[in-house]
Amino acid sequence: MASTEDKAASKENTSSWKDSIYNPRTGELLGRTASSWALILLFYLVFYCFLAGMFALTMWVMLLTLDDYVPRYRDRIPSPGLMIRPNFLDISFNKSDPQKYSQYVRNLESFLQRYNDTEQEGNEECISGKYTLQEEVQGMQKKVCRFRRALLSFCSGLSDTNFGYHEGKPCVLLKMNRIIGLKPDGDPYINCTVKRDNSVQMHYFPKEGRIDKMYFPYYGKKAHENYVQPLVAVKLLFTKEDYNKELAVECRVEGTELRNNDERDKFLGRVTFRIKVVE
Repeated sequence: MASTEDKAASKENTSSWKDSIYNPRTGELLGRTASSWALILLFYLVFYCFLAGMFALTMWVMLLTLDDYVPRYRDRIPSPGLMIRPNFLDISFNKSDPQKYSQYVRNLESFLQRYNDTEQEGNEECISGKYTLQEEVQGMQKKVCRFRRALLSFCSGLSDTNFGYHEGKPCVLLKMNRIIGLKPDGDPYINCTVKRDNSVQMHYFPKEGRIDKMYFPYYGKKAHENYVQPLVAVKLLFTKEDYNKELAVECRVEGTELRNNDERDKFLGRVTFRIKVVE
């Protein structure tokens, strides 16, 4: 049996442990009185309010230096990337099975909605071959040059709602990424080649794959709210010899100073995609 002294020591240890949490004799909680807790909480409240105020002030000063219409720094991307629609770099389908190419047709049709006449009728006819320069007045909306999807002819989806996929002669749309203030020199156009010995015949729309300079420059998302990029459609005229083969097609922006051969960026001024048509 435990001695009286052992019981007293055990009781004292239990009392000491409880007192370290709350001491009823001094009113201390975790070793601090109520006034001490109030002072330390007040200190941290003032300290974090000061930090929040400093952060808000810093953000406010930084935002004062920004322009809602033009990015402060825009010298890192001098040349635009080239993108394709349908939005796939690997295109493979059976021309006899609509379910196999329906996703590509839907992707093209959805993308071209902004180029419908109902959307473009509010835009303006611009002078072909000349930059559409406009006054840079802050808050003023820039006029948008009209680009009708009918310019894409057999690849517009108007006369052929399947964009040639049902006959094994698919259409691919190409566009340059937007860069504020870009004014490409020369006479830019799209040129596509198949990476193999035998070439594949292609038709370009608009004629010769030209990108009209009247769609440049672009003034930014806020100032040029309804702007749409000019498109070039490429119709790949595959023959039976081309079916059941995966072909690599490379398209580049030519006829201008825009870069298209940077080995570090495969999409700068060019794009490569693979296509396979199964008969």
